[in-house]
Amino acid sequence: MSFDLGLLRTYGVEILVAFGVTFLIWIAASALGMIGGFAVAVARRWGPAWVAWPLRAFVEVIRGTPFLVQIFLLYYGGPFIGLSLDAVPAGLLGLTIYGSAYYSELFRTGFDAIPKGHLEAADCVGFSRVQMIRRIIVPEMTMLVLPAMVNMTILMLKETAILSIISVPELTLEVSSIGSAHYAFVESFTILALAYWALVELCGWAGRLAESRLSRYRFAHS
Repeated sequence: MSFDLGLLRTYGVEILVAFGVTFLIWIAASALGMIGGFAVAVARRWGPAWVAWPLRAFVEVIRGTPFLVQIFLLYYGGPFIGLSLDAVPAGLLGLTIYGSAYYSELFRTGFDAIPKGHLEAADCVGFSRVQMIRRIIVPEMTMLVLPAMVNMTILMLKETAILSIISVPELTLEVSSIGSAHYAFVESFTILALAYWALVELCGWAGRLAESRLSRYRFAHS
């Protein structure tokens, strides 16, 4: 047996396309998950009970079941309720819903961790609700949960591999197919591991950059 990376020359274009699909689904689902999670956290924190309780049930169900089961139910069970989606939209929607539940818990924890004295001080100096949200609540909450958000975003990246189960043409499906066709599993999965490692490092770098800039913003406006 020999370790032959000639697959990169033969299937380089296909691997790059699949890498792009993985990257786009990851970024889109993470961004939409953050937006959805923020909305859920705000509704649970300040919304009426008739809104908060169903959202709490949603979060508990999503966090309490494996993503593999969720994506199977969405893709194969969706047609039973009139929701028939192709693989890519189903994968994006499933990953977004999954991320929304987890991000919402991070945001909710961040809201609860803001010292009440900071909000009382802002109220005393005459901050409006919008000013309080923009200058106190959101920056402080983001600083508190940013490391956990980076970890969750990395987890979202790794969960994209599960989308290969429903035939989303992402990196894991493409590389696995190449490995099976040529019995080159070591080479193909080495490429796969390196690709995911590169994206994880990119996410970590972006998180450190965001933390640095947010810290400067916070001190500049303190």
